Amino acid sequence: MILKMDSGTIRQLIISILPILIAITFHEVSHGFVANKLGDPTAKFVGRLTLNPFVHIDPIGTILMPAMLLIFTNGQFVFGYAKPVPINPQNFRDPRRDMAISAAAGPLMNIILAILSVLIIKFFIMPLSTVLPGAINSTVMKPLMLMFTSSIIINVVLAAFNLIPIPPLDGGRVLVGLLPHKQAISYSRIEPFGFIIVIILIVTGLAHYFVIPLVNLFLALLRLF
Repeated sequence: MILKMDSGTIRQLIISILPILIAITFHEVSHGFVANKLGDPTAKFVGRLTLNPFVHIDPIGTILMPAMLLIFTNGQFVFGYAKPVPINPQNFRDPRRDMAISAAAGPLMNIILAILSVLIIKFFIMPLSTVLPGAINSTVMKPLMLMFTSSIIINVVLAAFNLIPIPPLDGGRVLVGLLPHKQAISYSRIEPFGFIIVIILIVTGLAHYFVIPLVNLFLALLRLF
């Protein structure tokens, strides 16, 4: 069997590579940075407080799995993950609270990146596109517009997806931090099966009922900028 990707899929993949690397890098670094500020230097000690994207790439989760899903599903089902930043809750003053804050830092950073992308388009790319020659617009400004537009979507989707309230996703850890102690302990026990549950939610389409409304909410908020 010969697998082919159309030119549109290939172009979208090329345009999205840099925004994806930036999104996952800042997402993971923000977890470690906030955890460090709250008393856990684990990420700092193992060299994960760096903006070098290659440190955060998981060969299977960031490269192999998304690439294979992109090819086999023709871009209809793409799922991946970065190498999680190590956090030791025992170093926190209030482990449940501080773990929830550290978890929330990742999606929050993605929303900040989406806002910055909107502002760059509005105040840099669009004004320059009106005064620069057509050749520069087509070769430089148009690709930049596509890249930052892709950045908005990637960061919004990444934030919304990670807020699914299933541990070990960020939303699950935030929920554990908000629940009463007894219920939090019980709920956290599903974490070893969390990724299996998430994949089932994605494959069956049930995840869309949570992710899509949240994506639409974030995009509506971004229109304020």
